[in-house]
Amino acid sequence: MSKTKVMIVDDQFVSRQLFEMYLKSSENYELVYSLESAIFADTFILKNKIDLVLMDILMSDSSNGLDAAARIKKNCPETKIIAVTSMPEVSWIKRARQIGIESFWYKEVSKDTILDVMDRTMKGESVYPDSTPKVKLGLAFSNEFTERELEVLRIMITGVSNAAIARKLNISESTVKNHIHNMLEKTGCESRTELAIEARVSGIVVNIK
Repeated sequence: MSKTKVMIVDDQFVSRQLFEMYLKSSENYELVYSLESAIFADTFILKNKIDLVLMDILMSDSSNGLDAAARIKKNCPETKIIAVTSMPEVSWIKRARQIGIESFWYKEVSKDTILDVMDRTMKGESVYPDSTPKVKLGLAFSNEFTERELEVLRIMITGVSNAAIARKLNISESTVKNHIHNMLEKTGCESRTELAIEARVSGIVVNIK
């Protein structure tokens, strides 16, 4: 039986090494490429047939795996993709489903091993977690924020004004202020700046282009 051809896309050296080790220990998989950036991931697939991609989402060079996955699905829809991440950003699972990514795996907290998820994915199963990892932001947990509050926070961490957030979300500036006030109350943060810093550190929201 021919082996499943795999490409790894992950900017973290340790993660790539672990994935490569898992693949080498399995009789079912063959590593074809191991990349540290998602920028040209889709072009590698055009050169060689890849059956499965392990795609990290957030890269240190500002490329992101979701955009790369969308390009891959457009050009090579038969290639299966597993999105992998250690970040609890709540919007990524939804976007991954919209793109058509088959499975989604959290590096540190998933009960299933990556090989289990790979096996199930290649058998035609779509493996997604029931929810994002629960992390703490100040005094509050990530599941205590509304979707709109997280949208405001995701833009706020880029350093823009309340007026800019309002324009982006097509809401009033006073509504933005109310959302920020509510988040300050929930988290116990003393200022808008502290809230933004804590949000960045926790990974509850990540603004990627």
